[in-house]
Amino acid sequence: MQKRFEGATESNRWLAGALVFVILALAGALANPYLISLMTIVLLFTFLGQSWSLMLGIGGQLSIGHALFVGLGAYSVAVLDVKFGISPWIGLLLGMFIAGSVGAVLAWLSFRFEVRGIYFALLTIAAAEFARIMFSGWEFVGAMQGLFFPAPTNAIDIAMLRGDARFYYFVALALAALGIAGTELILRSYLGYVWRAMRDDEQAARALGVRTFRHKILVIAISAAAAAAGGGILALVQGSIFPDSIMGMGLSVDVLIGPVVGGLGTTFGPLVGSLTAIPLNHMMSALGDSVRVPGLNNIAYGVVLILVVWCLPDGIWPAIVRLCKAIQLPSRVWLPQPRKAEE
Repeated sequence: MQKRFEGATESNRWLAGALVFVILALAGALANPYLISLMTIVLLFTFLGQSWSLMLGIGGQLSIGHALFVGLGAYSVAVLDVKFGISPWIGLLLGMFIAGSVGAVLAWLSFRFEVRGIYFALLTIAAAEFARIMFSGWEFVGAMQGLFFPAPTNAIDIAMLRGDARFYYFVALALAALGIAGTELILRSYLGYVWRAMRDDEQAARALGVRTFRHKILVIAISAAAAAAGGGILALVQGSIFPDSIMGMGLSVDVLIGPVVGGLGTTFGPLVGSLTAIPLNHMMSALGDSVRVPGLNNIAYGVVLILVVWCLPDGIWPAIVRLCKAIQLPSRVWLPQPRKAEE
């Protein structure tokens, strides 16, 4: 009976997740252009947040320079498309390969020489800044002038990933769904259990036979490749890329806000966090412009982070899950109870 109940619970989780994306798809079909554009960014940063959460929330490896991998994916798509007219699909695959390889090499060098923890995080910042400076002076990729995609049209071209704002909304929705489903599958897989054991106690995991060195490289490579895929789609949505915006520290902070606010290492945490943080950022930016208070959105970011760390240290989504469990009927109401032996 208990196994049957657990199976039903898992099925309900997938059905609930599917229902969320059906609602988002209906909203995308009916919303106005402004909401479409805003929600596209929310969904893209949901996927980027999932890639970052995979590295830290599940694998236990802190990266503060995730914009490096986002930028590599964006430039791979942009250079192949703008310079050579090659389909962005090829650019996405190339960007994932390059970013995954860079992430693996960076991790190998770091962990080979015992650079870990906060020092690894500083190394990712240094790598991202080095790449940003290099791309800023590289004329082939546009240098500081950036690269601009061809003007968008209303005609949908799947092969070249061209279309209107609503088309990109559904592309971002599919990407976010893929990221959430992938995270859920990883959490329930052998890799998920191994990576969480490595995150919680690396020494104990190594004592149990886990090859933590290989697994740390693997989780960073997968996270970097996923971030590159999100970066490639983000470049197409924006229509142009510049080193400071696509590889800068600001983007790295934007990527980690969603998982931190929503819940690290959780399935829906980055979505909930992005739905909270990004609309708030836009509203505070508009309010700051109207009252002539520059940087009001950054103040709002800081206040939200302080409140989440203070009141909900594990994020909004785990708190929602706990609340849903608390309002359910006790198990003794609906589970059959064993009969007492007759005296």
